[in-house]
Amino acid sequence: MRAPVPRALAYGVALAWCGLPLSALAQAAEAPPPSAWDAPPALRTSPLLQEKIPDAVRPQLPVFVKGDHISGQTDLNAVIEGNAELRRGDTVIRADRLDYNVPEDLAKASGQVRINRAGNVYEGTALELRVDAFEGFFSDARYKFLATQAHGDATRVDFIDRDRAVVHNATYTTCERGNEESWRPDWVLRAATIRIDNEEEVGTAEDAVLEFKGVSLLPIPYITFPLSDKRKSGLLPPTIGLDSRDGVAYMQPYYWNIAPNRDATLRAALMTKRGANLGGEFRYLEPSYSGQVSADVMPTDRLRDRMRWSFSGQHQGAFNTGIGGVGLNLNLNRVSDDNYWRDFGRASELLRQRLLPGDATLSWARNDMSASVRTLKWQTLQDVTSPIVPPYDRMPQLQWRYAPSQLGGGVDASVELDTTRFQAARELTGQPNAHRSYAMAQISRPFLSPGGFVTPRLQLHATQYQFDTPLSNGERSASRALPTFSLDSGLVFERDAAYFGRAFLQTLEPRAFYTYTPYRDQSRLPVYDTAANDFNFATIYTENAFGGNDRLADNNLLTLGVTTRLLDPNTGAEAARFGVAQRVRFSDQQVTLPGGAPVSERLSDLLLGAGITWTPQWGFDSTVQYNPKTGRSIRSTIGARYSPGNYRTVSAAYRLQRGTSEQIDIGWQWPLDALWGSSETHNNKPSGAAGRGQGGGRWYSVGRLNYSLQDRKLVDTVVGLEYDSCCWIGRVVLERLQSSVTTSNTRLLFQIEFVGFSRLSLGSSPLDTFKQNVPRYQNLREQVTTPSRFSNYD
Repeated sequence: MRAPVPRALAYGVALAWCGLPLSALAQAAEAPPPSAWDAPPALRTSPLLQEKIPDAVRPQLPVFVKGDHISGQTDLNAVIEGNAELRRGDTVIRADRLDYNVPEDLAKASGQVRINRAGNVYEGTALELRVDAFEGFFSDARYKFLATQAHGDATRVDFIDRDRAVVHNATYTTCERGNEESWRPDWVLRAATIRIDNEEEVGTAEDAVLEFKGVSLLPIPYITFPLSDKRKSGLLPPTIGLDSRDGVAYMQPYYWNIAPNRDATLRAALMTKRGANLGGEFRYLEPSYSGQVSADVMPTDRLRDRMRWSFSGQHQGAFNTGIGGVGLNLNLNRVSDDNYWRDFGRASELLRQRLLPGDATLSWARNDMSASVRTLKWQTLQDVTSPIVPPYDRMPQLQWRYAPSQLGGGVDASVELDTTRFQAARELTGQPNAHRSYAMAQISRPFLSPGGFVTPRLQLHATQYQFDTPLSNGERSASRALPTFSLDSGLVFERDAAYFGRAFLQTLEPRAFYTYTPYRDQSRLPVYDTAANDFNFATIYTENAFGGNDRLADNNLLTLGVTTRLLDPNTGAEAARFGVAQRVRFSDQQVTLPGGAPVSERLSDLLLGAGITWTPQWGFDSTVQYNPKTGRSIRSTIGARYSPGNYRTVSAAYRLQRGTSEQIDIGWQWPLDALWGSSETHNNKPSGAAGRGQGGGRWYSVGRLNYSLQDRKLVDTVVGLEYDSCCWIGRVVLERLQSSVTTSNTRLLFQIEFVGFSRLSLGSSPLDTFKQNVPRYQNLREQVTTPSRFSNYD
């Protein structure tokens, strides 16, 4: 018997605590101001629900057991019978009966046994497992993986450790299991052995066969497949093509995951009508630089009876040094001959062009100064039916710029010096090569306020030419110096407004821009890097009508414009925008490009623009260049889109350049059973989940049509169908793309994708075609989030 003193003391403490509210109430009139102790507790993030348990913590985790009947000895063993359950960390074991040996951390379970290991589930009849090491075996097992939702059956599963397992006499599929006894997966991989490596997130099957709809497609002695979207080394799915140019073509790529920041793809192709092609691509990514290199070679191409090759390399890098930041950018592209762009339709987009750059730039920057050295040499792929005047090479270009940021009085200023050697084939350009140097200095003083701005600016541009052959007047040099003055100003008015039942903040933004440059005769100066600026809302408020440094337009003009916007008052999102702008010319513009006529019209064409995004689903945008004298539009671009949800998008555009082209462009992706906007669920699956399609058993129409109203024909055509069966997707595409004015390339592409396993294609990948040609296309099965182990938590 203990003395009653502690019990009496406890009663006293309890009474004191209970009395505190009463005493506090009695002294409320004299209570001090609330202190920090009265504030609610601050919530902090908790590290308890970690996605991955650290290895150092695992041995310290406790073991919890429960069941209908538990017997055993403390710290030695426990026997749980009836609804037995054992928990340790992210591992849960349930069974009819479970024996747990504490010193060996060994669990033996029988009956209806189920393991949930970080979201991966195994079920079977008998289990023997060292829980923390996750080493043991499972008999007559069924399994399901969290990341890919793949599942299957096996006679035995051997757990090697926490990340590796060997599954014997196994099946593997991502088709969702039905409840009926007669259920069979649409596709299944049957293998003598499947090795699972969750650390590398790779599965390996040996002595396997792939079945589709009960038919064996092909035997597979050895194959690796992903357990997530993580990269892995191995053979990629082959591509089989058939067309009139290549004949039957078989292409086999191999992917090499060299390191987390480096990889390579090796590719080999055999074309019955042309020969063999070998190639590869290497990519690298570092904190301060990145790039890729790609090359292909065909030793003997029977189509042209010669060797064919291509090379493409890109590099971007920046380094900090003691004297400033240094950058190196490379863009190098070369092919073997002029017909390469025409004959290799599967080459990268850059190598299918007729102008291939070889560009290298070394730059330096420190504080307010920067400098660069650049060499640019073009490869021009000529066509006798459509020759190209080659652009000028820059061999080299040196540039220096100084833009002080700490000038007083709100003044902005900059100085730029440039010297460039331009050279090209004179018989094609019709001009002498030259060495051109220029200096451009400018100073401005912006006056800014919440309701408007005024920015006066003064520029001085001086240019010097040295030609390698005389001009028409016999001179081998020329110079030019011109000042330019501009005054940019604008106001911003705001008011609350309501349209169609919605509240907006409406703005009214008038703008006036005046520029003056005196006239200097520049008609004898060659043109090396100069072209007329496009006439749009971005260039109408600029000092020069030309881009480049060979022409400075003589301007005495005023640009007037006004824009109004409707903004959401809560988010600031733009719901609508309407604008108009026009130039008023006070004197003729006599400086033109070679062959151009002086501009004498006092009023320019009118620019009209509108953009409406009334809801996130609808979008409209248009720009019209309108000539008031003729009452006709010179150029028009009108586009609209409707995207009510995932996998539902329709876009249309009308483009007119009077006298040159007139086209209609339509692109879409839409479920065929929801052509009128139906959003019902299908097969008890929610409609429109990102990365999960809209449920199985659905057909989708995907395509893009580009129609020339002037030529009355389709220029580009991509029309395809997709069928989503939840665990596999079928795609078929008819593609006809214009390759030149008179020629086009037509292909019929097929693909079947076994979701979470692999893709088999006949011809090039239809999925790549959809991504490249259809605006806002979404892949039906693309993992957008990494599954959490708590989403399948027991």
